[in-house]
Amino acid sequence: METLREMFSLIWELLLSLRQTISISDIIDILIITFLIYRILSFLRKTSASSVMKGLILILVVAGIANFFNMIVLSYLMRQVLNMGIVVLIVLFQPEIRRMFEQMGTSRIGFLFRRRGQHDNVEETILCVVAASEAMAEARTGALIVFEREVGLNDFAVTGTKVDASASPELFKNLFYHNSPLHDGAVIIRDGRILAAACMLPLSNNMNLYRELGMRHRAGIGISERSDAVAVIVSEQTGAISVAIDGMLKRQLSVDTFEILLRNELMSSGKKKGKKKKAKKINKLEDNT
Repeated sequence: METLREMFSLIWELLLSLRQTISISDIIDILIITFLIYRILSFLRKTSASSVMKGLILILVVAGIANFFNMIVLSYLMRQVLNMGIVVLIVLFQPEIRRMFEQMGTSRIGFLFRRRGQHDNVEETILCVVAASEAMAEARTGALIVFEREVGLNDFAVTGTKVDASASPELFKNLFYHNSPLHDGAVIIRDGRILAAACMLPLSNNMNLYRELGMRHRAGIGISERSDAVAVIVSEQTGAISVAIDGMLKRQLSVDTFEILLRNELMSSGKKKGKKKKAKKINKLEDNT
C-alpha cells in the first residue's frame, strides 16, 4: 500500500513540475503537430507512396547503423542522400502532395453542420444504388455513380447537367439507359440526392491498371484518386459491379458485399449493416416496373 502511495505521489509531483514548465500553448502546439503527422501518414498509407516511405525508412536505418559503427564511406554516402532528401521527397511525392492540397482546398466544412436526417437520405440512396446496379448489371447497362464525401465535386458537376432530384432505382436506370441523352458520363450524388448527370471525370494516370478496364473504370478510379469520393462502376461488357476508393478498384462484387461496402464507407453514424426490409421493398418496387 505504501508503495502505491509513493508511486502516485511521484506521478503527482511529476505532473506539477510539467505544469510549471509546459504552457497551454505548448500542449496545443504538440496536439496540432501530432494531428498533422497522423493525417499525412494516413494519407500516404492509402497511396502508392507508402512503398516509397518504406524505402526512405530503410535508408534512415542504414544511415543510423553506419553512423553507430563508424563506417566512414557509407556514412558519407548516407549524409549526401539525406542532404538532398527534401528535393527528392518533393519529386517523388509530387502527385500525392498535389492531391493532398487539392483535397484541403476543396474540402467542404458543411459536414460539421449536417442534420441527422441526412443519414437516412444517404441510406435510402445506398439501397437505391444497390438495387439499380443489380438491375443494370443483369441488363449489361454501363453505369458510373459517384458519391461525394468531404471533398467537393463542384468542378466536375458543372461539366454535366444539373438534376437535383431524390434517388430511385428507376431514375438511375433511365439516366444510364443507352438511348438516354445523359447516359454517357457520371452521376454525382451529394448528401443522398442526385446532384448532376453526364458529368466528365478525370481519367486515372495509373499505368498498372488492367488493360481490359475501359474509360468508365478509369474515370471512376481517377475521381477516387483526386478526391475522397466513392465511385460505383457497372461494366457494360461483363455486368460486373466494381467500387473505386482512394485509387483502388474493388472488382466483381456480389450484391451483398457491394451494399456492405457502401454502408461502411458512406455511413459514419455506425448504424447496422442490415435493414434488409427496405432493400426488399425497393427490389419489389423495381420488379413491378
